[in-house]
Amino acid sequence: MPRFSANLSILFTELPFMDRFAAAKKAGFDAVECWFPYEHGVQEVTRLLPELDLQMVGINSAPGGAQEWGLAALPGRQDDFIASVDQALEAARSFGGCAVHVMGGSAGAIPRTQAWQTYLGNLERAVRRAEGSGVQLLIEPLNSRDRPGYILNTVDRAAEVIERTGLSSLKMMFDCYHVQVEEGDLVTRLRRHWDKIGHIQIASTPDRSEPGLGEIHYPFVFEEIDRLGWKGWVGAEYRPSRATDQTLAWLPAAASRSR
Repeated sequence: MPRFSANLSILFTELPFMDRFAAAKKAGFDAVECWFPYEHGVQEVTRLLPELDLQMVGINSAPGGAQEWGLAALPGRQDDFIASVDQALEAARSFGGCAVHVMGGSAGAIPRTQAWQTYLGNLERAVRRAEGSGVQLLIEPLNSRDRPGYILNTVDRAAEVIERTGLSSLKMMFDCYHVQVEEGDLVTRLRRHWDKIGHIQIASTPDRSEPGLGEIHYPFVFEEIDRLGWKGWVGAEYRPSRATDQTLAWLPAAASRSR
């Protein structure tokens, strides 16, 4: 069975953010991740992690303005993008070297070719910025139903990016929810892109709910992740259908503690 991390930006939201760390530990998680720790205080999170014996495994670069959902693909925002990368790298190092998801951005009315070239150029800048830091940069396809206009939607396209000269150090965030909504054929895509995956996340389709409450048969997915030899964490990034601690029957550690 894989090791699971709790995404504290979407789990335990019945609690204030800083209280979610202890709740995750109590529920059976030994690792956490979150979207944007900056607003909560990087120093405070850094202090809390060793106190609770928790590992931070991933954060996102800042999302930019309302509805931008990242800056990498937005022409004219290169300086803001680099500032967001530097901010994320500093936080990641403070947390012990966790991965950073470089947010691509919603291109909207920007001509697609222009947005794509901006995206690739900014990713090259981000890679150079991260050299020698020990921080793994990730790119993540987001489904076009939830994030219309987002620059990156499919795992095949993400793989093409990673195969480009100068971008081979990037890895893919393989979010099972986004992949299933956008493309389907989840396990086949997992196998196809295995060597390019840097982190895995889970939620059920169609409603982004907890495993066991949707159309994805996660026991089979977890078995396949084990069979393929995954050594990293698998992030629980779902919207709980009720209080988070009541939605953890799928988590082996939580199940054993409830007996």
